[in-house]
Amino acid sequence: MLERIKEEIAVVFDRDPAARTVWEVVTCYPGFHALLFHRLSSRLWHAHLKWLARFVSHIARWLTGIEIHPGASIGRRFFVDHGMGVVIGETAEIGDDCTLYHGVTLGGTSWSHGKRHPTLGKGVIVGAGAKILGPILVGDGAKIGSNAVVVKAVPPGATAVGIPARIVEDVQPDKASSQPFSRLGFSAYAVSGDMNDPIVQAVHQMLDHSVTVDHRIAYILEQLQRLGVPVEDEKATADKFDANYLNRIVD
Repeated sequence: MLERIKEEIAVVFDRDPAARTVWEVVTCYPGFHALLFHRLSSRLWHAHLKWLARFVSHIARWLTGIEIHPGASIGRRFFVDHGMGVVIGETAEIGDDCTLYHGVTLGGTSWSHGKRHPTLGKGVIVGAGAKILGPILVGDGAKIGSNAVVVKAVPPGATAVGIPARIVEDVQPDKASSQPFSRLGFSAYAVSGDMNDPIVQAVHQMLDHSVTVDHRIAYILEQLQRLGVPVEDEKATADKFDANYLNRIVD
């Protein structure tokens, strides 16, 4: 038990650069507190003390803002950053080395009594505000972008963003996480800057094109000046255009 607690404290230092001391983690981190409460409520739940287990989890929600059903299964080195508004359903399963940010929901989409909540593989990162709904599998090493709504399975090593969520990175199962979290190449809030999103790529291409055009115009103006052609200052030209446009509107 003591070794498990030490491991969970070490995880906070591994994933949150704001953590400074062990005392600060033990007294000020709701994710750590929620895990302690869940360990107790889970034992009560499996000992068939259902009401008492739910009451313990209710107290934990009141104190931490994190709601974890006693029936949920959580692996080792699990980390909840900030934590407020996190909801984890009864049949949810979370693998080792997973990270959840605030506002995450692992919810169900039916009232059936069987498996109705998601399963997260090892090393999954779920961004702030994301919703993963239904008995779906999120593969090892997958990342769920902030505010995404995931209703279909996510392959190992993939990144899902948007509403409804879509895959934006090539699947790389060989890079799926079976290693400690610190070796994964963590991206803040589960969204990397080089993701293979066609919308992002289109915007970047437009920006690149705009910069290229600006450089070409500047080169043309420079050559015209060398030939003795009077070239007005760019800002003055823009101001003159705006003034003429306004005059036409007024007239």
